[in-house]
Amino acid sequence: MITLKNVVLRRGAKVLLDGASCTINPGEKVGLVGRNGAGKSSLFRLLDGVLHEDKGDFHVPQHWRMAQVAQDMPETDMSATQFVIEGDTTLLQAQQEVMASEASEDGERMAHAYMALHDAGAHDAPARAQALILGLGFRTDELERPVNSFSGGWRMRLQLARALMCPSELLLLDEPTNHLDLDALVWLEAWLKRYDGTLLVISHDREFLDAVTSVTVHIERALLNRYGGNYSRFEDMRAEQMALQATAYSRQQEKMAHLQKFIDRFKAKASKAKQAQSRVKALERMEKIGPVLAEADFNFEFSEPQNLPNPMLAMEGVTFGYPPREAGGEPVAIVRGISRSVLAGQRIGILGANGQGKSTVVKTIARDLQALAGQITEGKGLNIGYFAQQELDVLRPADTPLEHMIRLVRDCTAQGRLSGQPTREQDLRSFLGNFNFTGDQVKQSVGSMSGGEKARLVLCMIVWQRPNLLLLDEPTNHLDLATREALSVALNEFEGTVMLVSHDRALLRAVCDEFWLVSRGGIEPFDGDLDDYQRYLLDVAKQSREAQRQEQREQRTAPPVAAPVVAQPAEATRTPEQKRNDAQRRQQLAEKTKPLKKELEQTEKRMAQLAQEKTQLETRMSQPATPAELAESGRRLKAVNDETETLEARWLELHEAIEAVGT
Repeated sequence: MITLKNVVLRRGAKVLLDGASCTINPGEKVGLVGRNGAGKSSLFRLLDGVLHEDKGDFHVPQHWRMAQVAQDMPETDMSATQFVIEGDTTLLQAQQEVMASEASEDGERMAHAYMALHDAGAHDAPARAQALILGLGFRTDELERPVNSFSGGWRMRLQLARALMCPSELLLLDEPTNHLDLDALVWLEAWLKRYDGTLLVISHDREFLDAVTSVTVHIERALLNRYGGNYSRFEDMRAEQMALQATAYSRQQEKMAHLQKFIDRFKAKASKAKQAQSRVKALERMEKIGPVLAEADFNFEFSEPQNLPNPMLAMEGVTFGYPPREAGGEPVAIVRGISRSVLAGQRIGILGANGQGKSTVVKTIARDLQALAGQITEGKGLNIGYFAQQELDVLRPADTPLEHMIRLVRDCTAQGRLSGQPTREQDLRSFLGNFNFTGDQVKQSVGSMSGGEKARLVLCMIVWQRPNLLLLDEPTNHLDLATREALSVALNEFEGTVMLVSHDRALLRAVCDEFWLVSRGGIEPFDGDLDDYQRYLLDVAKQSREAQRQEQREQRTAPPVAAPVVAQPAEATRTPEQKRNDAQRRQQLAEKTKPLKKELEQTEKRMAQLAQEKTQLETRMSQPATPAELAESGRRLKAVNDETETLEARWLELHEAIEAVGT
């Protein structure tokens, strides 16, 4: 088990843990929660050995293998499948030992090396890696694409797949859901529920924590407080605990005031001096109950829109997509022929598997993209507040929050979009203060801020514009739980229209009353709730996996490609000379292909023999045997694999040669 006893952990001058104690048992799935800056990620660095405790006792079993998501962006031209396979460190070590043992020509060492390679699952490693990649939202045609060809978010998914590929007794996941769509998130939850080891996860996704964890460890005031239960259960227990503490504190304060009053009244009287002194000692011995110090709340609200056009916008035969990538090229259409209206007061959750076009639809409505066909008619006075996935990248790193707000005022003034918002510098400072940018923070460069602080600045800028239509594309990626709760409350009180793309199911449930499903190039109302949608996603994923397996089976069992049939004149119209020529051609073709076909038949026969021998060898190596026998089986298995690869290449060459003769 993992144990921490009176641990002190510092980062610089800041004390993150001060006398913290906690125990985590094997196989437990633990959610690590606490406000930003409390030390969650630093605790992970303690667990993985990057940091060391300053005081106290800390222990992780030495034999436990640890897996976690690398935070660096991979730069390699290795294929996605191979990149994930190499996350299996046990398999890599076994492969290296096989090569070393073969070079040493030590029979006993080779035997153990081949056994370790078999135990590491070398035979099904590509299939396991590809299952992880597909589960995290990649397409089958992307399995062999170079890692460098993917965008940053997709490369981080590959890093996650690589961590899941690694056999481990301890898995550390720090915000694993940030780069995932809802379909990939549902798959990850199912995978983690099946994970046999000990899991520690940091996440700001309430439903993800509820689905995956059964223990919650809360970092508060430099201590580790363990609660049995998922995040929702933790919230209930903590609320009860705080209420009891508040009551006990109040009662103790009353008792202390009563004792102090007695002391003050009678300490000067000789007849009561002894009793007064007794009260003083009682007061000194009393173990003080601390007041309830709840974490600072963060709240904000959207101003009432100046007008609410109805409909907000109307789409007629609209095709959503991207312009040509190069001059003279064709535009890329993703969602076609959509005719729908968005009404005042609607709260629409936009659902759909990865790559179906959710963000494309939102970008087009937000005017970031042009519709490829059809027409979007906007209601008079439409004022859009748009939170894009890449919005944080649009912020200027060298500028401060105050400079961003001043620029926003200037742009809105130039566009005639001012609607009574505060514009003086002092007013803008006060407005930023509502989003926890106070004091010197308003002049701190955005580039030095955390992702959560940047997201709060974007929300601040949107709220200031007083929109009547909110387009939110994954707004919670960098928000902590407190800010997510504040956003949920603010959206519920917002009087305009909301269109929301999010993998945060708690936010979708709280905000949206209807859902649109973007799928197969269209948009349709989704008749069901989020639980129905999760079942739909799992069914789609299952069908996709079955289709892939069927395709692989068909490829393996496909018959040899026959020579093309040359069209011949109708028998009744062919002359005797044509018939003689055709007979001669057939005879010549048969003579040319006869040795090729004979060799092909022998090759297929030998491949079948090798496949049977390989099965027998693998079975033999999994059973007790002497080192010499295991070494001989290992050598023979390698020879069988090498010969099979050579024969498969020759099999393809023979087919191509037969086809060439036929043409």
